[in-house]
Amino acid sequence: MNTAQDISKHPCFNAKVKGQFGRIHLPVAPKCNIKCNYCNRKYDCVNESRPGVTSSVLSPDQALIYVDKVLKKEPRITVAGIAGPGDPFANPDETLQTMRLIRGRFPELLLCLSSNGFALANHVDEIAQIGVSHVTITVNAVDPEISQKIYSWVREGNVIYKGLQAAELLLARQLDAIRKLKALGITVKINTIVVPGINDHHVTDVAKKMKELGVDLLNCMAIFPNVDTPFADIIEPDKKQMDELRKKAETYLPQMRHCTRCRADAVGLLGQDRTDEMRGCLSASAKLNLLSKEVQGRPYIAVATLEGVLINQHLGEAEKVQIWSRNDNNLELVEERETPKRGCGPKRWLHLTRILGDCRAILVSGIGKVPEKVLRKHGVEPHIMNGFIEMGLDAAFSDNESGLSAMKVRSVSCTSKKECAGNAAGCV
Repeated sequence: MNTAQDISKHPCFNAKVKGQFGRIHLPVAPKCNIKCNYCNRKYDCVNESRPGVTSSVLSPDQALIYVDKVLKKEPRITVAGIAGPGDPFANPDETLQTMRLIRGRFPELLLCLSSNGFALANHVDEIAQIGVSHVTITVNAVDPEISQKIYSWVREGNVIYKGLQAAELLLARQLDAIRKLKALGITVKINTIVVPGINDHHVTDVAKKMKELGVDLLNCMAIFPNVDTPFADIIEPDKKQMDELRKKAETYLPQMRHCTRCRADAVGLLGQDRTDEMRGCLSASAKLNLLSKEVQGRPYIAVATLEGVLINQHLGEAEKVQIWSRNDNNLELVEERETPKRGCGPKRWLHLTRILGDCRAILVSGIGKVPEKVLRKHGVEPHIMNGFIEMGLDAAFSDNESGLSAMKVRSVSCTSKKECAGNAAGCV
């Protein structure tokens, strides 16, 4: 699978178009899984302009509404990205659901992610399937002896690693993610934060290693000293120092020289940023009621079917579901998606909400109480019915209560004599 896109409309990867095309960063990922010594996690701010800062955090559904509003005001936006304010893959459900929603509603937009790379590798296949074409990973060193001075800790689940062990684990995960991304043809940019006295002598080593991995672009970024951080007193390298480092690194990789160190809610052209102007729109989107009709903008409906004609499968037994859209009253089968495998307990249904993140409803012949509750909580309305798929879809897309009622299952037949437990173990 090759998901790489032409960079002719990506202003971060192509300096020549920075005055023609813009980007919108969607702040849907507040949590982070590593602690950088230059990062201040006080991200809710309107007065600072640096990576990791936003004035509001959005849910995936709110992000979809926000993009729609921004595009009406700034049609030159060609890229939708997630760059925090934490890390996209410390928030995988929100990140992937947002990307699916944007891909479904705005298929013309390029999708972009910026990550520390620690938890990225496990999601590479999924982001490729969604159509994410550009990924940025921050790699500050390829020698753990150096990078252990840059990070306070990394966290996996409830386990925190520190020192050399943390640095080794982070680097291994980053290299694995880069290899997987390039194997799928995804365009990769590396950000390297230059910290004088720590890794400034090491930048060419980073560039050399990244070239070996097939990376496309390197962005050497001067450290932005933040108060209340271990690196608060380090002096930011000046333009001359950065130019010299980039010139040396360019022996190995093309350099990005037009980076504006964007906020996590940045929007507009790189040279004509409109973040301040759009702040009211962002704030209004963040306050939207998740259950309101305005937020329910998901374009698809899922169907559990055995043969593709009838709605006749219990959700717990469905190994895949069909995804349908409707345009100008014409129904179209978009694709089939595999459901999470049985046996992983209630987490199966949380995984399913991510897979169905761009679906407003699912049509099934039966469903357990637990999955019904979980799906509804995450904005996917289950309709229990029997009958032809097209009739069910017409009623569901139109919110036709009488049509839905006519197809509603009155009594669910099941081979099991026990009540459905909803534990993702299948019927017993």
